[in-house]
Amino acid sequence: MIENMSKINEVLQQGGVIAYVTDTVWGVGCLPDNEEAVKKIYEIKHRDGKKPLILMSDEVYNLFDYLRQPIEKEAQKLIKKHFPGALTLVLEKSEKTPDYITSGMQTVGIRIPDNETFAEICRNIDGRVLATTSANLSGEAPALTYDEAVKYIGSEVDLVIPSYGHEAKGKASTVAGFKDGKPVIFRQGEITLD
Repeated sequence: MIENMSKINEVLQQGGVIAYVTDTVWGVGCLPDNEEAVKKIYEIKHRDGKKPLILMSDEVYNLFDYLRQPIEKEAQKLIKKHFPGALTLVLEKSEKTPDYITSGMQTVGIRIPDNETFAEICRNIDGRVLATTSANLSGEAPALTYDEAVKYIGSEVDLVIPSYGHEAKGKASTVAGFKDGKPVIFRQGEITLD
């Protein structure tokens, strides 16, 4: 479906930043092991260095190496129930997750968007994981369409990938973590946890 997949890989390998559709809003991302590319995302967005990026993929097992094992049972239940979908889970990170992604925190947010175009990108890139955040300048509304992504950050990123008909729904993901084994909501989005 996606044209120019080799071009996407090449851009990422060379430390580039790409913009793409997800199920919620448009995102910008890079390979997680490239510190220069991560810095570029912060510069593009004028983002506060204290705000971490999250890790996204097409399958949760691609993210396991970035998380401290074992993953707590409550988190496993939420992963089974809501992945793929509009839920970002903040979990304890492993040593593989660089501090420059988590702003020095011991946790990292993970998500599996329910969007076929995004999934296809991940299936075809090295490592199948992107360090990512929303496609917008900090404090501004995130891009919801290809045209908005091009308008907001198109001149700053190395590539804006068309959505190929799999559009963003426009509602942000719910962000949840855990305290004493119980889920805690950091941001209420599309998904409500019982």
